[in-house]
Amino acid sequence: MERALDLVVVGGGLSGLASAAFAARSGLSVLVIEKAGELGGRARTTMVHNFALNLGAHAVYRGGEAERVLSALGVHIDGGVPNASGAVALTARGAQALPVGLVSMLTTGALSFAGKIEVSRLLTSLHKIDADALAGETAAGWIDKSVHTEGARGIVRALARVSTYSGALDRLSAGAAVSQMGLAMKNNVTYVHGGWQTLVSSVLEIVQKAGAQLVTGDGVSSVRRAANGVVVTLADGRSFEANAAIIAGTPRTAASIASESRYLAQAADRAEPVKVATLDVALSTLPRPGCRFALGTERPLYYSVHSAAARLAPEGGAVVHVMAYEADTAGRIEAELEGVLDTLQPGWRDRVVHRRFLPSMTAANALVSAAEGGFAGRSQVTVADMPGVFVAGDWVGPKGMLLDAALASAESAAGAAKVYIEQKRVPAPRRDVSRSESAGAFAL
Repeated sequence: MERALDLVVVGGGLSGLASAAFAARSGLSVLVIEKAGELGGRARTTMVHNFALNLGAHAVYRGGEAERVLSALGVHIDGGVPNASGAVALTARGAQALPVGLVSMLTTGALSFAGKIEVSRLLTSLHKIDADALAGETAAGWIDKSVHTEGARGIVRALARVSTYSGALDRLSAGAAVSQMGLAMKNNVTYVHGGWQTLVSSVLEIVQKAGAQLVTGDGVSSVRRAANGVVVTLADGRSFEANAAIIAGTPRTAASIASESRYLAQAADRAEPVKVATLDVALSTLPRPGCRFALGTERPLYYSVHSAAARLAPEGGAVVHVMAYEADTAGRIEAELEGVLDTLQPGWRDRVVHRRFLPSMTAANALVSAAEGGFAGRSQVTVADMPGVFVAGDWVGPKGMLLDAALASAESAAGAAKVYIEQKRVPAPRRDVSRSESAGAFAL
């Protein structure tokens, strides 16, 4: 058994690193354990021939919880805001102007006159809608009640999908959809210069400066209660005694390693992962530079040239993400996404520097569902039946979705862990994890 620490954080993604940063800065002795050989989780960015490729389309919602939490840590988000000018709606009648502004609303062929009025009224009234009152209603049901022309419903469905990264509108909470749509329509998003790995690096630097220790390349097999707190056991058999632990992983991971907890087992059973199929493409040049953004109204499709707003490609090059808000279970979506590029960027196939298709990527670890009462139905940071164990991630807490939820819960989990540890008043000396203890460990 290793000597005691204040806190062990399981998981080295952005949520785990943010938890560690807050905890270590507050004076706690912290150890972060990441099973992969590198940190970042789904926020990792792959560099290929000077192109920065995130794992699918990533965006930080301006004015959201992620922006607030990163600012509290002292992290500046350096990026660009995408321009909706020239955006396209992919309809059954072909490509039409996507009605997101006054000019496009007036000129689009995607909507009838009645549909234009319906969409305009809905979008301008989003901020007045009581999202909490819609928590138990499905997004699909709310859309059908709110707009009545099929063209208008298609546009609103597309905007709901792009705001929430979810195509399961028949199960998604309308309250969550309205909140997220309102945030996106009001403030837009930021595409991060250099990819999301820059955010990982910035938070990691804070963790290091605060004196936290890290172990990479070795996973956690169990977190269990002990007389003086918790015991965290690694796959290689080593154990660490700590006053508390934060599990910053998926619901299934949390339930598996904290197997004493019925609360986490139930959370894992309830969680419906949100899956997408994504085609990430690096192009030497963009055939049609003015075509930067598109959404499907009949099919749950997304297309965006992220390098038009963020520095992700060498001079003249382009990084394009095309997604379907569903997993490719039948093996047909890759061809469909290629078809989107054929329509919007004819000739793209001759300019491919790199391409990557991910048929079933996790966009969120748990759908914010109407059946569970929206945000109120998500797991809390405190694990009710395992004192001293806390959780963080995009499936935890009442605030936000996606990265917003992951970082808001990280901040809350770190705060709750600190309060718990201080109440225990068990001294925990700070220590280093030396290289000799693990090939994947390093002292900071």
